[in-house]
Amino acid sequence: MSDPEREEPEYLRLNRAHWDGRAAQHALGYGSHRYVDDPELLSGVVRYDLPRLGDIRGLDAVHLQCHIGTDTLSLHRLGARVTGLDFSPASLAEARRLAEAAGAPIRYVESDVYRASVALEPASFDLVYTGIGVLGWLPRVAPWAEQIAALLRPGGRLVFREGHPLMWTLDETRPDALVARYGYFEHEEPLVFIGSDTYVEIPGELPESTTHEWNHGIAEVLGALLAAGLDIAAVEEHDAVPWDALPGHLELGDDEEYRMRAGEPRLPLTWSVVAVKR
Repeated sequence: MSDPEREEPEYLRLNRAHWDGRAAQHALGYGSHRYVDDPELLSGVVRYDLPRLGDIRGLDAVHLQCHIGTDTLSLHRLGARVTGLDFSPASLAEARRLAEAAGAPIRYVESDVYRASVALEPASFDLVYTGIGVLGWLPRVAPWAEQIAALLRPGGRLVFREGHPLMWTLDETRPDALVARYGYFEHEEPLVFIGSDTYVEIPGELPESTTHEWNHGIAEVLGALLAAGLDIAAVEEHDAVPWDALPGHLELGDDEEYRMRAGEPRLPLTWSVVAVKR
């Protein structure tokens, strides 16, 4: 007889299947081969975060929810000793394939981010990094913040940039108007999406999948980090996002970031935090 407390949550099963079904196509859409052809190439996400990352040479870094590893490889190229963690075995297979082809000694570990400090040695990292677009897959930010605190050494840093919770409230299916459709604050029931689309240009079609997603307000995220034992060193709001998050309202710039079109309100599209473990 199964133990209900040990059964995997439905959101985890559905979301993992979603990412497993997109990993191979994302490797093509991200242009993973470019990182092999150009040994100095950094991902656009990491390039944007360079002012917050600073000099990470010689640091022990973990990239949580690392997906197919292009940002993870970029952290390695900046001089860190990097571990990538993700719950999708298909994504990790692509990440390992890329690291091997690029000659990068990156360790990859399969785990739900809520169990990161079980899968990895606690208090063994100087830097926890998360790429953009990860918090929305988590029902609660408090246990996420607790895992980050558990992984960091005293004085270690968290660096993340995320979609702005205001942006996440807007209806992405309305190119004709900016309309609030979803809640701003953390919510009990998930937002359920069913579709076969993705956020990168890819060849071919993707299988239809169901995802469960959540929004988290800025104060909720900062409060969770403070409660977990991290001090907030910097908070920024940005007018740019690295994918076409609001079709019909954004235009692509030379830096590979999308911003509001001329004549549209200038809204925060992403935000970032640097936090330090006490």
